[in-house]
Amino acid sequence: MNMQRVTNCILIDNDHILLLKKPSRGWYAIPGGKMERGETIKESVIREYREETALHIESPQLIGVFTFNIFKEEQPVQEWMMFTFVSYHYHGLLTDFCEEGELEWVRIDDIEKYPMAAGDQKIFEHVRSSQSILYGAFSYTTDYELLDYRLNPGGLEEE
Repeated sequence: MNMQRVTNCILIDNDHILLLKKPSRGWYAIPGGKMERGETIKESVIREYREETALHIESPQLIGVFTFNIFKEEQPVQEWMMFTFVSYHYHGLLTDFCEEGELEWVRIDDIEKYPMAAGDQKIFEHVRSSQSILYGAFSYTTDYELLDYRLNPGGLEEE
């Protein structure tokens, strides 16, 4: 079982976040994708964001590092690491077409009303209230039902 590495970015502009509505289950996700061999996580997030949205994010800052495990009948079947960035500035025009789904600007204050993975809601809660890096581990079933999770914000008090 290979560990995949993915990067994504929460782009915040004028109290809105750009989300990607995935066609498979109608859930909203943070735009991003798989790292390529030899890339830094920052190079990856800038490239992936541009590929999905046509926007060039500026000064992305790492806000979270997460491990995900997917279980089928209590056996791990998939594992990946996700590096989540936040950015407040970008240039370019949003694409009219995204292969991954529909792009939509969503009000930050309405984010909990949108269907998404339970872990993503936890990440948004953190980003809305803190500038520190969040570290976490999430376990899901193959149907993306959250089994359990652990979160710890950065800082010496956690050690």
